[in-house]
Amino acid sequence: MQKKLLVVDDEPVLLKGLKYTLEQENYDVDTAVDGAEAYEKAISNDYSLVILDLMLPKMNGLEVCEKIREHSMVPIIILTAKGEDASKVLGLEYGADDYLTKPFNVLELKARIRAIFRRVNVETSKTHTNTIETSGFTINTLGRKIEINGESISLTAKEFDLLLLLITNKDKVYSREELLETIWGYDYFGDVRTVDVHVRKLREKIEENSSKPRYILTKWGVGYYFKDE
Repeated sequence: MQKKLLVVDDEPVLLKGLKYTLEQENYDVDTAVDGAEAYEKAISNDYSLVILDLMLPKMNGLEVCEKIREHSMVPIIILTAKGEDASKVLGLEYGADDYLTKPFNVLELKARIRAIFRRVNVETSKTHTNTIETSGFTINTLGRKIEINGESISLTAKEFDLLLLLITNKDKVYSREELLETIWGYDYFGDVRTVDVHVRKLREKIEENSSKPRYILTKWGVGYYFKDE
């Protein structure tokens, strides 16, 4: 089935180039030139992935990302001309799954898109049952939904992937580098703080007290692991 992408950028030449390039990869590509249009299209269509520029008129990329997350768990890749690490991490805080800093190599963008789709496919094929139940968690691996003691929890795609990896490998300690390689699914050159951001946000959503977690624990100097009760 052909995957449908939404590409958002206010630079006409770049937008046209990305649309053409991705269509050559057999993707069905929609475009938007400002944040308001992007948000309306994102919640009105069933996209497989959104590529979202950070600097947009009418509504900036971070606002669009945050508002999309209120309705959808579609993977989001942020494009930013800003080189500061803070802006990249902030994008992840708002629910983005990945980022590329302009100017970027289109081959790298295509590789990251394929990695996201490959990861979803692998998770589905490796799971013998559609539902995992443990420690009060109910995880629907096909629908990519999670409940804790019957309460639905909204996670970003990367948060879901991180929780699924840890919960299906209980007590196994993963270093930040291992998590970057496993969850991001390619030779990731990002800061390991990316992992810390995702773990913190995940704890805020699943722990009763995120400052004293009971599920996702830290082994100091090593990494993170899921502790079964």
